Amino acid sequence: MILHYLDWGSLKNTNLHMEIIEFKSLQDKIQTIPALLIYFYNDACAPCLALRPKVLSMVTKEFPMMELDFINAAANPEIAGHFGVFSAPTLLVFFEGKESIRESKYISLPELENKIERYYNMLMDE
Repeated sequence: MILHYLDWGSLKNTNLHMEIIEFKSLQDKIQTIPALLIYFYNDACAPCLALRPKVLSMVTKEFPMMELDFINAAANPEIAGHFGVFSAPTLLVFFEGKESIRESKYISLPELENKIERYYNMLMDE
């Protein structure tokens, strides 16, 4: 499994937020991690850059048992294509190996948080 830690401020000292660069490692994570948010971005996308720290903050504060991973869709078109991601930003949320939430382009953080919270509370309260 090949993972690169990001050097984005608060991401430095945590292993919960990683940059995915290998398809097999992503497939393994989806099947083994109970709550996973995958953030597809593009460095040329201003909304991607603006939304990224907000999503990171939300996951860190509200969903501490959820893993957050990042995929540069422009640098990894085969991974983006496999998941049907053709625009950025796109967020995919997996619970117990199943895609449960998909948000793309114009993302409302309060709505996203509410959607995640329903699944997350059912899964993590067991």
